[in-house]
Amino acid sequence: MLLKAFSIMALLLIGGVHIRAQQTPLTGRQTPLEQAFADAKREFVNFEKAHGHFVTTKNGRMHYLTWGNPAALPLVWSHGSLTNALELLPLAAGLVKAGYYVIAIDYYGHGQTPIPAHEVSLHHVADDIKVMLDELKIKKAVIGGWSRGGMISTAFYDAYPDRVAGLILEDGGSVSTNTHYHSMKPIQLTTRIGAIFKDRLPDTTYKSEFEAYRAYYDTTQKGNQFELLAWIAPTKEGRWAISPGVLELFNMHTPEQFLDNILYPTRVPLFAESMSILEPKIIFRNLSVPVLILDPTGPDDLFPFETRNAALQQAHPSLIDHKVYPNTGHNIHYERPEQFLKDVATFMAKVKSHNRLK
Repeated sequence: MLLKAFSIMALLLIGGVHIRAQQTPLTGRQTPLEQAFADAKREFVNFEKAHGHFVTTKNGRMHYLTWGNPAALPLVWSHGSLTNALELLPLAAGLVKAGYYVIAIDYYGHGQTPIPAHEVSLHHVADDIKVMLDELKIKKAVIGGWSRGGMISTAFYDAYPDRVAGLILEDGGSVSTNTHYHSMKPIQLTTRIGAIFKDRLPDTTYKSEFEAYRAYYDTTQKGNQFELLAWIAPTKEGRWAISPGVLELFNMHTPEQFLDNILYPTRVPLFAESMSILEPKIIFRNLSVPVLILDPTGPDDLFPFETRNAALQQAHPSLIDHKVYPNTGHNIHYERPEQFLKDVATFMAKVKSHNRLK
């Protein structure tokens, strides 16, 4: 099921348990899809009972999932744009087997974590993670993430370096995000942004949770696909959508907004600004923890930063491992799960040695 979910997310944006009370209006006998929806609702509740948690911070209630033994080495994972903590579900068992206690968060507007009424930034998410670690009585953790989640991980290291045992940056957080765009001439940049928005799915809403579920249900796969319910949420207008409000948070509803994020970051909302101004070269100038950079390369590379990642590794050769994944798209852990698990498991030995852990 996650194949279709991640495909949807890529098209939407390239760059107590909150179970809804609304029920599908069923008349007579249930169709197979209506039955799958009912089963999905039940499985979602049971899954949350086993793995779901909330922590209250000054920015609201942050939802997170856990897998494994709390006595193991903690790995805190921040997801990419328009996905959520469940992006790690297919990998959780493998990470636990490797020896990690896995903690995957939902940040603002994703999964079950709402967007605060006040302005927030990547560093506000870092603050929320710190509160969660305090509540869990975790002194240090491996902090990692994919894409925008990698940026959050770098922001966390910037704010709380003494709470970091190691960093895992999957195609995000190791190089300033607009570096490639700033190398383009104006006409190249506008053409590139136009191409990104041309391939987007429309920002569609639905009158019921079931209709949204039906729209994104992958008919080529089996099962109730309960994970879809983590993507679907009510809008302010009482309809249903995928991660409503996130494009406003990112200031990426239109090509013009995207261009403003790149060229005029101090003019845009704070969360979007924080993504544009994060500068890893400054944050890592006095790097003191092991870092694993997972770097996909290929003809359609979204962030062609291989040379810059290699330069960062050369600046800190004893601390940074730079793993290149040839002919791989932006989402390494989805496209190359076995290699991802192998590299993350191998990284644990370096983290334990550096931190003198058994």
